[in-house]
Amino acid sequence: FELTNAQYRRFVQATGHKVAGTGCNVFFGNAVSAVPGSSWADPTYGRPIADDEPVACIRWSDAKAYVSWLAGRTGKKYRLLTEAEWEYAARAGTQGRYTWDATDMRHVCKQGNVHDLSGAKSPDKLSYGPVDCDDGYQGVAPVGRFAPNAFGLHDMIGNVWEWIEDCYEMPYGAKPVDGSAQLATGCARRRS
Repeated sequence: FELTNAQYRRFVQATGHKVAGTGCNVFFGNAVSAVPGSSWADPTYGRPIADDEPVACIRWSDAKAYVSWLAGRTGKKYRLLTEAEWEYAARAGTQGRYTWDATDMRHVCKQGNVHDLSGAKSPDKLSYGPVDCDDGYQGVAPVGRFAPNAFGLHDMIGNVWEWIEDCYEMPYGAKPVDGSAQLATGCARRRS
């Protein structure tokens, strides 16, 4: 599942890591804007974060620093996934546009925290309507609360955004076919 606030806090306490940047990039309807003064410890939820919720509001460089620290601490090889690896893991053998059973869109609430009937109650209004199901969470959900995909992975759908090794590319195009990261274009969008 996603990296939790408690796990990330242990890293920050052990290393003294300082988060770069000018605040969290928060999605407001149709746009993403930085909120000054916000951070992973206060990502603008309007309430304290919980230890079992996924860490949010970290930059790509923060994610890289965390996996480097974890690798050094455990002696195991950790790194960010490439886009191809993330897609493979999220799909878990599924075909089509979505990574869940899309014959009924309500199935998404079984595997992930998305903008649904609970989310529609939030004062933060999105530019698109909710999915016609209810995962029980108006905002961010604790990790591991939803059914795993066919590979046994939790939280691959929705909740918070994850960082990957690849640089941003839109429209989706010529990614490497060997599973390596696409590092040629779009790296400035990471805003390290």
